[in-house]
Amino acid sequence: MNKTDIHSHILFNVDDGSKSIKESICLLQKLKNIGFTDVILTPHYINGSSYNVSNDKKREHFNILKEELKKNKLDINIYLGNEIFINNNINNLIKEDVISTLNNSKYVLVELPFHNPILNLDDIIYELKYNNLIPIIAHPERYTYFQKNYKEVDKLREEGVLFQGNYLSIIGGYGSLSKKLFKYMLKNKYIDFLGTDIHSLNNLSVIDNYDKIIKKIKKVCGEEYYQVIINNCNNVLKNI
Repeated sequence: MNKTDIHSHILFNVDDGSKSIKESICLLQKLKNIGFTDVILTPHYINGSSYNVSNDKKREHFNILKEELKKNKLDINIYLGNEIFINNNINNLIKEDVISTLNNSKYVLVELPFHNPILNLDDIIYELKYNNLIPIIAHPERYTYFQKNYKEVDKLREEGVLFQGNYLSIIGGYGSLSKKLFKYMLKNKYIDFLGTDIHSLNNLSVIDNYDKIIKKIKKVCGEEYYQVIINNCNNVLKNI
């Protein structure tokens, strides 16, 4: 069965993720070893920061990595995307081919500030949807203002916002408050997608604890809903 990771920082030398082709290959091998068949590479894009590599540069690194996969006979599929830090110009940046949706689909992976809520989040989400894009909020369980007020998550869900949780959250990889919110979201079927958010060989917790993580996720949301999440991740590649 196919299994897609929709959030990773494996593309080398573009953000705080992989620092070399060799590291990227090693990370992809490790993801393959735990059952992933498809991986979307989603480097950070943060306006006004050093994490603002354009699509041209990303494609250059992507093609090099793809060739290296062939040389190493590593049978895993890779695709391009971005983890886009929220801003008012996402639509234009996509139209101008500066940043990427997930595998050129209608799905856009959006990161929010960790500690300060965005006052015009509703407007940005509305504009993305108006332009036939579907925003996915990356790791909502990690944002402190959601941890303090679950009603904010409920409200976004009622508005039809989709959420991608990080696998590590279920074992407290980002702290107890993140774990608690993640479990709440799983129980309420708010988590639509899962991602490793893997960055480097320096932190392989998601790899080392993968079986334990899946067991715990299934215990909270059930086998049936877990399969729904996996199918959702696969469907991003098909633009469904």
